[in-house]
Amino acid sequence: MADEIKLEVLPRAEFGKGASRRLRRAGKVPAVLYGHGTDPVHLSLPGHQTQLVLRAANALLTLDQPGRPAQLALPKQVQRDPVTDAIEHVDLVLVRKGERVTVEVPLVLVGEVKGEAMVLSDQTSLTIEAEATSIPPQVEIDLSNLQIGDVVHAKDLVLPAGVIFPGDPEDLMLSVQAPPTQAVEAEAAEGDQADDQADTD
Repeated sequence: MADEIKLEVLPRAEFGKGASRRLRRAGKVPAVLYGHGTDPVHLSLPGHQTQLVLRAANALLTLDQPGRPAQLALPKQVQRDPVTDAIEHVDLVLVRKGERVTVEVPLVLVGEVKGEAMVLSDQTSLTIEAEATSIPPQVEIDLSNLQIGDVVHAKDLVLPAGVIFPGDPEDLMLSVQAPPTQAVEAEAAEGDQADDQADTD
């Protein structure tokens, strides 16, 4: 089960760019909480703590608001300053224990392939379905048993219990190929063999 991170939040009565700037100058982060058919709720989050906890993907937050029961939420969208990387605004979505959600988690390569080989992968994250309170921090692909010519599809991934990949099982995650010099040498050797065969014909 994912660790629940408690945040003490306050309701916001002022909206707009000016109000958001004043809030950020006061060390707070403007946020909106929505989901489960409820009206959006405008909140103020503690700036420093929010910056720390949202370093992790899909941090499960327990929102403690005065006069209201605690609520569970996941960060849906985080807007950051392009220069300072400071969080400027957060969209939060309500979740319940036992509820399944679709999220993206980092796809991490561990180990090393056998021999001299290149790992070609455009995938840095993976969309999964999991219980809101049991989202894995990442999904790993072990390279240590792979060699040139091997490929890894979605169906080959080892996912934690209760986690599924909702996409096509044949989606390509990565491939292992020979280094460019070896590939060129192999092509050259094939060409020489073809020439030799032509000479004997």
